[in-house]
Amino acid sequence: MAVLEAWYMDESTEDQRLPHKLQPNQAVSVQELQDIGVCYWKLNADIYENDPALQKIRGEKGYSYMDIIDVHPDKLPNYEEKLKMFYEEHLHLDDEIRYILDGRAYFDVRDKNDRWIRIAMTKGDMITLPAGIYHRFTMDETNYTKAMRLFVGEPVWKAYNRPADHFEIRKQYVDSLNAINCFTGLIAQGL
Repeated sequence: MAVLEAWYMDESTEDQRLPHKLQPNQAVSVQELQDIGVCYWKLNADIYENDPALQKIRGEKGYSYMDIIDVHPDKLPNYEEKLKMFYEEHLHLDDEIRYILDGRAYFDVRDKNDRWIRIAMTKGDMITLPAGIYHRFTMDETNYTKAMRLFVGEPVWKAYNRPADHFEIRKQYVDSLNAINCFTGLIAQGL
C-alpha cells in the first residue's frame, strides 16, 4: 500500500504544477498533518461505489452529499481559469473532503508556523481539510484527476481568500490546533 507523500515547499514561483520540494527534501508525516487537523485515509478507489471502508467513514463523519468531478483541460470548462482560482489561498467555513478516484493532484496547506506543506494526492487517497485552515489546490504535470467531493448536508462551494482571519471558524481552528483529533480507526486498522 502506498503511503501519502507530503513535504515543505520551496519559495519558487515557477509553474505551480511542479513538486516544489526543498533541497534537501523536508518530508511531512501523516501524524504531522493530523496535528494541524488534516485527516487522511488510503482506500481502494477501484471499489468506491460499494466500499465498506468508505461507507463507514461517510456514516461516522456524516458525509451525506457526494459528487464526482473530472479535472482535465478537456473535461472542465475554463480549465486554466478555474485552476488559477483553486490555487488562490483560501479557507472554507466547512470541512473540505476529497477522495481521489484516478489521476493525481496537490493540496497545499499552511502549518502552525504559516509554512506551506504540499500533499501529493494519488488514486485512493482521501483527505479532510478542517474548516478554517488556509489551503489551495492544483494539478501536477499530468493535468488530470477524478475526485469525489463529500459534504455534511448540502454542498457549500464558497471560498474566502486570505486574509479571512475575521471569521469565527478561523479563530476556532487556530485555537483548537493543539486539541485536534482525527478519526483514526481506519488508519490504525490499515484500511
